[in-house]
Amino acid sequence: MNRVFSPFVKSLFVALMAVSSVATAAEEKKAPAADPAKGEQLYTSGDASRNIMACVGCHGAAGNSTIVQNPKLAAQHAEYIAKQLNDFKSPNRNNPVMSPIAKAMSDEDIRNVSAYLDRQASKPNAAKNRETIELGKKIYRAGIADKKVPACAACHGASGGGMPAQFARLAGQHQDYTVAQLTSFRAGTRKNSAQMTTIAKRMSDEEIQAVADYVAGLR
Repeated sequence: MNRVFSPFVKSLFVALMAVSSVATAAEEKKAPAADPAKGEQLYTSGDASRNIMACVGCHGAAGNSTIVQNPKLAAQHAEYIAKQLNDFKSPNRNNPVMSPIAKAMSDEDIRNVSAYLDRQASKPNAAKNRETIELGKKIYRAGIADKKVPACAACHGASGGGMPAQFARLAGQHQDYTVAQLTSFRAGTRKNSAQMTTIAKRMSDEEIQAVADYVAGLR
């Protein structure tokens, strides 16, 4: 039996080894695992040496903001938080408070803080406007057909849980914050989601207010 590799077999062997080497190199370059304990430290105390403010002052203990203009971050998907922090470093989501903080954070900082917040329990909120609750519910669950506004639930889930790495958790979010973000998308001042910009531009103030109030009561 001929034990000498044919040219074809040799070529195949070399190709497989090359693929294996690339896969190994990619594995080695993969970001290290997040450290929620370090994330908690940065979240609660900040890092004065790098001009990183403590997140807790604006976003509350364990991410449960009590300031309605600032988002609740507890239980938000780590991938979504990381994306937003990176977007704050770009013109697509320029913010006078968050942009300088995000730019001072390393990739490791972002991973750690995001992982910490993902693990926190979100305190329940509630809808406040009984007059618009049915309108908000209808928009969230079924959209607005004549305006080509899709159901919010299609992306954010029936209970507002969202989808990791793609769509934010909305359940329990402050009404004021949700209204502000939808309004910013509509005005084009928040530019980090073409999908949300298109949707928000089709919604009236009343519709935005109604869906934001309904979302606050989701759990």
